[in-house]
Amino acid sequence: MRRGTYSIVARDPGSGELGVAVQSHWFSVGGVVAWGRPGVGAVATQSVAEVAHGPNALEHLQDGLDAEAAIAAVLASDEQARYRQLGVVDAVGRAAAHTGEGCIPYAGHVIGDGFACQANMMGPETVPGAMAAAYREHPGDLAARMMAALLAAEAEGGDVRGRQSAALLVVPADGEPWRARIDIRVEDHADPLGELERLLRLARAYEMAGEADELAAEGEHGRATELYMRAAGLAPEADELTFWAGLGVAEQDLDGGVELVRRAAAVKPSWLTLLERLPDELAPTARAVRASLAE
Repeated sequence: MRRGTYSIVARDPGSGELGVAVQSHWFSVGGVVAWGRPGVGAVATQSVAEVAHGPNALEHLQDGLDAEAAIAAVLASDEQARYRQLGVVDAVGRAAAHTGEGCIPYAGHVIGDGFACQANMMGPETVPGAMAAAYREHPGDLAARMMAALLAAEAEGGDVRGRQSAALLVVPADGEPWRARIDIRVEDHADPLGELERLLRLARAYEMAGEADELAAEGEHGRATELYMRAAGLAPEADELTFWAGLGVAEQDLDGGVELVRRAAAVKPSWLTLLERLPDELAPTARAVRASLAE
């Protein structure tokens, strides 16, 4: 099946993180296009997509090939290479792309320092260039810069068929093959990029809450409280984050923590039921919070 898609693969030179971001008028595009492995690389496989080219290209990178050679290796015996489009970046930031002559216009790619943008079946032929410019100019981290590239593609005219699904994957500079810092997908939505932005904000809030948990466990309650509050502020609609942030904040500020728990319970009263059930070893502040709420 022909899939019109725009995507970016990139490596952040500061953190060493690797990532893929993609949008398409196709159901659940992330499971087809986006592949990444810590310390190895990131791959986008699209157009008449051969899904195997994603993991196989990563295997070639793992074996020591650079991005260009990895693309050549997976296409060497591919009888439909003329219909394929691939973007690859390796662990040191060498990027490469392939746009087969059989890809449906407008189709093309732009390779930059540590990234590659590729698009096929686009409204205007300027989509990859717009993506590259947005990625270069955005001051944020890797996820934010790739998100900016997707938004620029859509603003430029995007997929000639419209919008349906999107995904964003960021893996760390090293670690086990399964590790990912961010792995979010929008499978089917009228505004997939708007939904992807919302999920990215939630992912950042939950990441902050996780860091706060670690700081609290180490006795760094002041810094933990700051992160808990930032997480709750970043995603005020997430009552679960508000609830757990309240229990964390209560380590240093009981009244402040109780207020957050009360706010979560106002959205979903069942948080108070959970509060009653939490054991001291898992939630050391739960007993004090319960007592304060009962007063």
